[in-house]
Amino acid sequence: MLSLQEMSDRIEIQDLMTRYAYAIDDRDWAALDRVFTPDAVIDYSDMGGSKGDLPSTKRFLAEAMPNFPAFQHLSATTQIKLDGDSAAARTILFNPMVMEHEGAPRVFFIGLWYNDTLVRTPEGWRISARREQKSWSYNAPPGLLPE
Repeated sequence: MLSLQEMSDRIEIQDLMTRYAYAIDDRDWAALDRVFTPDAVIDYSDMGGSKGDLPSTKRFLAEAMPNFPAFQHLSATTQIKLDGDSAAARTILFNPMVMEHEGAPRVFFIGLWYNDTLVRTPEGWRISARREQKSWSYNAPPGLLPE
């Protein structure tokens, strides 16, 4: 049986995953300050993105995401392993995106996992490390994603 603390932690971590998805889809890079710790390491390199700290990740997103006029980050099935004031989580992401390719909009799909290390802070749970792990892609423009 789950304790009240464990239930609360799990709900707060699920809410954190939702806040991340909305921050990205709303292009609200400042909202990521309420998702990650200030010293977080964020690794998008499996999908051809950056690897670095929070400020460099926000700069990368601000530069890269205008290439995609439409996208959604649909995250689900988060597996959470709690250990006191820290946790590990693995979350599935299904990511439909649109990108201009050869003069026309091209819709493509990406499947990946977020592998996260989380810590409880005075402001609530935050992600201290995130690594995207590529699973699959469909119809992505050639050269967009690493092989």
